[in-house]
Amino acid sequence: MVLKNASILVIDDDIDVLTAVRLLLKTEAKEVVTEKNPENLRWQLSKQSFDLILLDMNFTSSINTGNEGLFWLSKIREFKSEAAVIMITAYGDIDLAVRCLKEGATDFVVKPWHNEKLITTIKEALGRKGHPKSAVSYSATADSIIGKELLGQSEVMQEIFYKVEKIAPTDANILILGENGTGKDLIAKAIHQHSLRSNKPYVKVDVGALTESLFESELFGHKKGAFTDAREDRVGRFEAAESGTLFLDEIGNISLHQQAKLLSVLQNRQVTRLGTNQPIPINIRLICATNLPLAELANEARFRKDLIYRINTVEIIVPPLRKREDDIILLAKHFSRLYSNKYLKPGLAFDEKAMDKLLGYHYPGNVRELQYTIERAVIMSEGEVLEPKDLIFSPIESALAAADEPRETKLSAVEKNTILQVIEKHNGNITRAAKELGLTRTALYRRLSKYDI
Repeated sequence: MVLKNASILVIDDDIDVLTAVRLLLKTEAKEVVTEKNPENLRWQLSKQSFDLILLDMNFTSSINTGNEGLFWLSKIREFKSEAAVIMITAYGDIDLAVRCLKEGATDFVVKPWHNEKLITTIKEALGRKGHPKSAVSYSATADSIIGKELLGQSEVMQEIFYKVEKIAPTDANILILGENGTGKDLIAKAIHQHSLRSNKPYVKVDVGALTESLFESELFGHKKGAFTDAREDRVGRFEAAESGTLFLDEIGNISLHQQAKLLSVLQNRQVTRLGTNQPIPINIRLICATNLPLAELANEARFRKDLIYRINTVEIIVPPLRKREDDIILLAKHFSRLYSNKYLKPGLAFDEKAMDKLLGYHYPGNVRELQYTIERAVIMSEGEVLEPKDLIFSPIESALAAADEPRETKLSAVEKNTILQVIEKHNGNITRAAKELGLTRTALYRRLSKYDI
């Protein structure tokens, strides 16, 4: 199906959106029908068949649940329409839009959108029509939106890749949450590389490491003589990132005083260098990251709520490696190839027991710990195969685990009993038991083997 032969239905309660889409597609598609009230959906679909439907996620209607998009998507399928469906969503509903993909939507667009991107999305949706394929299905070996540094074939990582693809071309402020070592900085860099600012500066600042005295000088700049060591004028990081992306890492570690300074700059979109009274306009895309959970950020004694709203237009939660078991071997082989080439030991492979050891570890240091473990193994290996003895996990983490061994033993007993209870509850159905436990079937089978169940 090509766009010029397509009949398109647009459903949105915003007249301006309907007008804009109709004018945009008027010369591109065969027919564009607009509808303000989703309650008329059945009537519209009974009159004619459509090749594609653009469906808003939220309406000011009687179905005031926040899930209108899911509801009307199900109705489209209930009415036996075979149209491809593209959801129209605001920044705050991206997670819900990803759920819509699982429920049968073809794609989604984030408003406000760029016209060229919308047309491309529509063409791709029409091109996929008749060839069912999960919208969040990516090849782990492909040069995806994330690039070649941050890999993942697990479902949770595929969703992150898809979310990044959608938000990168926008100017939405992004907050990336996740434990240390999960790859938050790689995601930030990928967002910049696939944004409309990709040919402009990308400036990273570890704000958590800045002292009170250096915070303003580093971020906002200073004039010569502003303080004792100010021997020359200096451009701050905000100015250095002009027209590009500013990545503030460890944002959760700055003080309330520093937060107030940062909030003022973000609200006014201008900085004032230390030692001057002259404000300088700034135009940056802001990405922040922290290893603190949202619950701690919500504590107003620690973090200003108004700043959270300012930096968190869209949030991306990066899971720890222990919740990405499907990615462990993929990442291990990637790092093995990387360091085999670096240290001139090509062709190294893992034997089966080594892979079992990798899968059985809990990775408190996440992907970073796995990376250092594989690098150490490659350096120390003497043969062409990496064996379990070559895999030595972080001594620091091992020491912590040893100190906590009695507790771990109790936790293992609790885990074993829980698994037994859930399997019994589902009459031995492993698929249902794994779903209730929040595990993959493979992960559950490993635990069955571990506990000799």
